[in-house]
Amino acid sequence: MIKPDNPNSEFELGGINHVALVCSDMEKTVDFYSNVLGMPLIKSLDLPGGMGQHFFFDAGNGDCVAFFWFADAPDRVPGISSPAAIPGIGDIVSAVSTMNHLAFHVPAEKFDEYRQKLKDKGVRVGPVLNHDESEMQVSPTVHPGVYVRSFYFHDPDGITLEFACWTKEFTDEDTATTVPRTAADRRFSPKGANGRESAGDPRQNVDLGAN
Repeated sequence: MIKPDNPNSEFELGGINHVALVCSDMEKTVDFYSNVLGMPLIKSLDLPGGMGQHFFFDAGNGDCVAFFWFADAPDRVPGISSPAAIPGIGDIVSAVSTMNHLAFHVPAEKFDEYRQKLKDKGVRVGPVLNHDESEMQVSPTVHPGVYVRSFYFHDPDGITLEFACWTKEFTDEDTATTVPRTAADRRFSPKGANGRESAGDPRQNVDLGAN
């Protein structure tokens, strides 16, 4: 859980203004984000020179999700431009500088209700992941060590989305033991260069029950 008074001595940031993604079909994107997820469309633009379009959706709390539609945009490449699967189901690795997934905060007391609501709308959702400090870092049940609950799903273009709720407040101990890795620690090379591929997500093998 994020403390409300976490200080930033460099810049007075007020959160995320917007995140901008790319879609293949703006009509389907508007239908999904406005009608399925309920986000009001607040601004739409045709870009100059026939380059494409730019639409903004209100994601709540003053934050926006924006989408570009580019006439000449290349197709999505699963496993490179975005993960091939959602967490708990398959490989979640994506390329450096990509947006791996986008998480929306939801009230803890409505977490299970919202998951069922998406399923009722025909959205394929992944299992509930109770993130903790265990070996696989997920648990089938909620316990005092769980710090966030989440489940994942795809939008029409395969962008991985998440509904998440914090369950505990972080302390200095939460960053005391993990040393940041460097580019030299990377083990992945393009397929065929040395025969090695992504190790994948071991959490897909954890028994999370019938959720």
